[in-house]
Amino acid sequence: MEAKFSNKLSAPSLPEGAGLGLRRSLLPELIEQQPEAISFFEVAPENWINVGGSYGKKFRQLTERTPLLCHGLSLSIGSPADLDFALLQKLKDFFKVHQVALYSEHLSYCSDHGHLYDLMPLPFTDEAVNYVAGRIRQVQDFLEQRIAMENISYYAAPGQHMQETAFIHAVLEEADCDLLLDVNNIYVNSINHRYNAEEFMVALPAERVRYFHIAGHYVEAEDIRIDTHGAAVCDPVFALLNKAYSHFGPVPTLLERDFNIPPLAELLSEVDRIVKLQSTHSNTERKIV
Repeated sequence: MEAKFSNKLSAPSLPEGAGLGLRRSLLPELIEQQPEAISFFEVAPENWINVGGSYGKKFRQLTERTPLLCHGLSLSIGSPADLDFALLQKLKDFFKVHQVALYSEHLSYCSDHGHLYDLMPLPFTDEAVNYVAGRIRQVQDFLEQRIAMENISYYAAPGQHMQETAFIHAVLEEADCDLLLDVNNIYVNSINHRYNAEEFMVALPAERVRYFHIAGHYVEAEDIRIDTHGAAVCDPVFALLNKAYSHFGPVPTLLERDFNIPPLAELLSEVDRIVKLQSTHSNTERKIV
């Protein structure tokens, strides 16, 4: 399908504050409690598109009262295979039903003609910029809304002909899309690839940042971190988040926890910590494109 993207799409209006990644096991308790600290939820839409029955009803009940963001898993924007427009149609319908404020995906690929079940890094080349940006434009045109791309964690860096920050800048500019800035991914990569996390972070385009992700990771060794989303957020990542607020302003921030799910009270304590950090930067001005 040829891209028809022409008119500039407006930036989405997002809820302020802190959000939580919604896992199915948390749904009944969240329906009952309605925690005030949570301003929005985020889901992987692929996990919810075909959910019906009692869980489907509870999910709809939750999205009717709390804003929802979607963070996709299988768009595979950098794949050599054709874009999956059947999936995109399902996503478009899902976004309409649940009034999804923003759809984001990973600046990576996870498939060719079958899923790899991991996020693979793209080569940082001009050719990759042109290819990926063109596919993002097609997706935005089809969905009729801007999307955000996330900086990923990765453990090998093939084809680095430019700096990663330059690559991200070029893709976002050519595609005219937004950035989901994952603070934990920057921290993990800074350890694994030995660079300064704060310098990397502030080199990203502030005007395209829509929201942050923050999560826990696994310490494999002193110089190796594995991005798992399976642990509490560590103090150094919270410290980097605080620096992010100093630079970008109190950007809406999503707490991710994908397995080893603790009691809701423990997750809410991390959400509260995010909110308190945001409050200390309430006077920092945000720059929006």
